[in-house]
Amino acid sequence: MIRLEIIANNSVEENILDAFKAEGVGKYYTKYPGVHGVGSSGPRMGDAIWPEENFALVIFCEVEEALGIERAVAAVKKRFPNEGIKLFGIQRKPAAKPAAPVNAPAARPVSVNAPATARPILPAARQAPIQTIPPRSDRLPD
Repeated sequence: MIRLEIIANNSVEENILDAFKAEGVGKYYTKYPGVHGVGSSGPRMGDAIWPEENFALVIFCEVEEALGIERAVAAVKKRFPNEGIKLFGIQRKPAAKPAAPVNAPAARPVSVNAPATARPILPAARQAPIQTIPPRSDRLPD
């Protein structure tokens, strides 16, 4: 599984989604509208000085779909080279199963109707006492 993030100027959003359709990819995504920041293409702050804004898409997909998305984004970047279109990808490694300790006792089945005498999995967090602030004597009463 791969996590892709696309950050681009709002002006090319429709072009990117159309390129996804042409490649047959990017059917499922999460969109963050109104993304502000500073990148190599300059500030996008959505204010009076830097009025442009970006959007971001986050997509989790398999390698084949990621390659299609990469092609789609490359085509839009080629068409609009000055619009600030970035694609980032992170490949998720499968979690390794922890090895059982050598002297670990055999796991016991747990009954749904078991009494509630089991100890908590994590120890209770230590919490500092709440400090109260005394009222100020220099204030005038209301």
